[in-house]
Amino acid sequence: MIWRIGLLLLLAWALGFALFLFSLGKPLDGRKTDAIVVLTGGGGRIDRGLAVLRAGDAKRMLVSGVDPDVRPVELAVQFKIDRQLMACCIDLGWQAVDTRSNADETAKWVQRHGFKSVRLVTTDWHMPRARMELRSTLGGDVEVVGDAVRSGPNSPGWRVLFREYHKFLVRRIALWIGAG
Repeated sequence: MIWRIGLLLLLAWALGFALFLFSLGKPLDGRKTDAIVVLTGGGGRIDRGLAVLRAGDAKRMLVSGVDPDVRPVELAVQFKIDRQLMACCIDLGWQAVDTRSNADETAKWVQRHGFKSVRLVTTDWHMPRARMELRSTLGGDVEVVGDAVRSGPNSPGWRVLFREYHKFLVRRIALWIGAG
């Protein structure tokens, strides 16, 4: 009997992992949203957010999880952002240190600006958990659409995927039982 339960749990885990792999984010084109939220931590994320902002597909962008030592002028120089765009449309969030605090920082920003739709920019393997956290924190009043930055051809490795899947599972269970 115990081995059947174990086998059933293993099968559920494997099926869940397969579904997780299919839910990895993809790039989103041609979709307008009120705002863009870029989570720091991976290459190409800020570039993607800037491309969407410059294309006019959103009004404003938050870069969440910026290192406290980074100043707006440094970001502007590094990513070749003109002064006018930086002043009108880009906010830096220095409070977040992980995905959960990214969601908290973003929710405050979204509420302050009254946005109804947000484009979430993060790496493809990070998208399922990041979108889940943000949707949970924002509630049902704000639409969250994922715009994933593809990871490289050899990245992420299986170790990263397994670790991210387990983080996703733990957070999903915590949210289900109300231990958010």
